[in-house]
Amino acid sequence: MKKIFKLSSMTRSILIVFWVSGIVLLASSCATVPTGPLAPGELRLLGLEVEGGGIVTLGLQYSVRVIFEADGKPEIKRACFSWSGEGPDCFKVKEIDYDLPATLSVWLQTRNPGSFRLECYVEYIRDGRTQRTNVVGSQINVR
Repeated sequence: MKKIFKLSSMTRSILIVFWVSGIVLLASSCATVPTGPLAPGELRLLGLEVEGGGIVTLGLQYSVRVIFEADGKPEIKRACFSWSGEGPDCFKVKEIDYDLPATLSVWLQTRNPGSFRLECYVEYIRDGRTQRTNVVGSQINVR
């Protein structure tokens, strides 16, 4: 016996919207790090690593390491962080290592428990003007 499932036009429309939304979300989540060659003086973020694998303790400072590539050694002014869209809070960067992989480190503190998307961009000097990098992020859990 053959069973044929018929979907109403409304059900089909809803399924199409979910399918297209999933494709857009997947494409946008993969497109945060540019892959082309660096422009002269450019600084590009490649990743973000949170101490403890992203599990941090409420109210205590934790280390965040930002991995980047740069044309030369641009002057880094500050790193700015957002927690699930709240912020940005910007901090002067004191620990920079231009050896490969190039990294900068900042100590942060989170005051609210929960699961957050921690995102970062960096402000640096290029051609005598302050520029912003791309944004990188990581999931953190605050207990």
